[in-house]
Amino acid sequence: MSGDGLRTVDVAVGSGYSVQQVRNLERLGVIPPAVRAPNGYRRYGPLHVRALHAYRALAVAAGPVAARRLLTEAWSGTLAEAAAAIGEVHTALARDRADTLRAQEALRIIRDEEETYETDRLVTMTITELAGALRVRPSTLRFWEDEGLVRPERVTSLRARQYGPRAVAAARIVAALRGAGYGVPVVREVMGALERLDGPGSAPYLLGRRLEDIAARTVALLRAGADLAAVIESSR
Repeated sequence: MSGDGLRTVDVAVGSGYSVQQVRNLERLGVIPPAVRAPNGYRRYGPLHVRALHAYRALAVAAGPVAARRLLTEAWSGTLAEAAAAIGEVHTALARDRADTLRAQEALRIIRDEEETYETDRLVTMTITELAGALRVRPSTLRFWEDEGLVRPERVTSLRARQYGPRAVAAARIVAALRGAGYGVPVVREVMGALERLDGPGSAPYLLGRRLEDIAARTVALLRAGADLAAVIESSR
């Protein structure tokens, strides 16, 4: 790609990056090497500025590391490869949004379970009793324990598990989530969030913020679109 007479400082002003950042991003392959003038100074073109705008938006949408990888591959890969890489970012954002919406629905189930639990707060159960109450096998409770979803509060010298109120509540929540079709990784994430946030009360705020972040990242990806298309088409 030939230069069009833009100095490093011109590119910095046009892209919003500092002169040193422009040089660093050139070194990392985010933009192609500048043409050297007879006096040794770098000379860039408008496409360098567009590539830096694309990088900035991609860094918001997918993170700086992924943005660097995508831009460097856009300069050297095929059109199909570049388009596929961008499609993967769109897909990842859509998947994150779907997972978050599922987690919001899970919170509704959790709140229902918590309301049911309020009437039975002092219950302590054996593994057989709890399995019967939840209509699952004892082996299922042991599996949930192995996966870190439910932990017995006391195991006797005879290795008999005892489930106190908190463990019973957790088991009810896990059973509700699993019954609604949520996989173990999603259940583990939800249970971990509840533990960190001291119960389900704070989780709606967390999930709402996550949806807002996904929306901002999606808009950033859309903003990168025209600049990315120019980069990809110019390098073919």
